[in-house]
Amino acid sequence: MAFDRNHLLRLLDESFGGTAWHGTNLRGSIRGVTAEQASWRPAPDRHNIWEIVLHTAYWKYAVRRQLVGGRRGSFACSGNNWFVRPAKEAASTWKKDVALLHEENGLLREVLKSLPAARLRALSARKKSTLAELALGVAFHDVYHAGQIQLLKRLQKRAPDPNGT
Repeated sequence: MAFDRNHLLRLLDESFGGTAWHGTNLRGSIRGVTAEQASWRPAPDRHNIWEIVLHTAYWKYAVRRQLVGGRRGSFACSGNNWFVRPAKEAASTWKKDVALLHEENGLLREVLKSLPAARLRALSARKKSTLAELALGVAFHDVYHAGQIQLLKRLQKRAPDPNGT
């Protein structure tokens, strides 16, 4: 399946921060969210908004790494895929992690803009999809997790106050 670079960029922009027909995009879903809200869990062993933000940043990094052949293990946080963020993290750490998401999105965008078309048609390392399809997957991933975040915010408003007030 062939993908036009400009179309890929438009879909990536729409899913992350541009005007989207489908509703709130990823950037919009976290706009105004505080560190306290971001660390709330709907139940034990469930991901919170903060962890979803880092997860989406990680996959932007992982796809970018595949596009350029970068070295593994160079993500800003140690580990991979899911990064635990407990409730006691500082607001400044939340802001830093949100900035990391924005940075990784920008870096992925720049790589997509500069890659030769032939490279986008090349198969990924696992040879199950093209590199363009991986980039498209990032857009789908953003929309999926934006929906999760919107749901978590609604659930949080309905959750009983642990202080009983």
